[in-house]
Amino acid sequence: MKIAVLPGDGIGTEIVAEAVKVLHALDLKFEMEEALVGGAAYEAHGHPLPESTLKLAKESDAILFGAVGDWKYDNLDRPLRPEQAILGLRKSLGLFANFRPAICYEELVGASSLKPELISGLDILIIRELTGDIYFGQPRGRRVATDGHFPGAEEAFDTMRYSRPEIERIAHVAFQAARKRSKKVTSVDKANVLETFQFWKDVVTDVHKEYPDVALDHMYVDNAAMQLVKEPKKFDVVVTGNMFGDILSDEASMLTGSIGMLPSASLNSQNQGLYEPSHGSAPDIAGKGIANPLATILSAAMMLRFSLNQANSADRIETAVKSVLASGLRTVDIWSEGTQKVSTREMGEAVVKALTKTTKG
Repeated sequence: MKIAVLPGDGIGTEIVAEAVKVLHALDLKFEMEEALVGGAAYEAHGHPLPESTLKLAKESDAILFGAVGDWKYDNLDRPLRPEQAILGLRKSLGLFANFRPAICYEELVGASSLKPELISGLDILIIRELTGDIYFGQPRGRRVATDGHFPGAEEAFDTMRYSRPEIERIAHVAFQAARKRSKKVTSVDKANVLETFQFWKDVVTDVHKEYPDVALDHMYVDNAAMQLVKEPKKFDVVVTGNMFGDILSDEASMLTGSIGMLPSASLNSQNQGLYEPSHGSAPDIAGKGIANPLATILSAAMMLRFSLNQANSADRIETAVKSVLASGLRTVDIWSEGTQKVSTREMGEAVVKALTKTTKG
């Protein structure tokens, strides 16, 4: 088993370091190789995704990814910005299915801004299509408008597009995931306005015919955003496009108390995956030792389960995280009165200690 470790920028280096400690504590046999990506790679190699990093990623069974980005790179040409690294990895590796579980641990019910009765026991799986939609659609760019309300004015444009095979494969992933859960899928679209998402709705409906044991409902994205706050536990598996999934998964993360608790997995058809926390590089708190490493540690657990066939070890990590939370340890983002505030490193070490205790037991 070979793992490419790509810490990236900002807090990425801090949180990935703790996840690596946890993986080493499992005493499994795998090779880990680290490489630069994002702004750190641009500084060293003049590109956010150097060929050497991409080669390592392609040769690995899984990728443990931190985060990329920093405001100081905002004036670079778009192809050189740190964020292009993650887009490049998704495209080059065919990572089309993004799993973002939003689970509210009982110990963190008080950390959510919603009433406890709304989010206690919450367990949602958002499945986001990751390689299509407006993020990758062509053509795109800037030009002088020849029509519209202001002909002759400068304008920018992007293209939203999906093909039938792209929608079919993510729909199959969603229905198959639902079969292992509560057998319910909510497909989120904007079919009332966008032709792309009327097509999405039609194709998902066609695929659903192969899964008669799974319930399917359709919901407009604006209503879905509202219902996630109003009645979040009515959802089980949510499947949607790239842009809507990006927004809704971040909204869902706050139901759990902090985006610092939300892991993610991005898989291709061979189950090779990129595993990363759903939050960003947070350059404003980088180096302060206050970032929450649990989303990254839980992403490592997903990596063991989905790409490395080590489900028992994944279970052990998740149990260790629950144990640490039950002991009252909290990073600043999930801290509340009556709990103990700890640093990034201390939280990672606590998970390692809980794992070691389980092994000895």
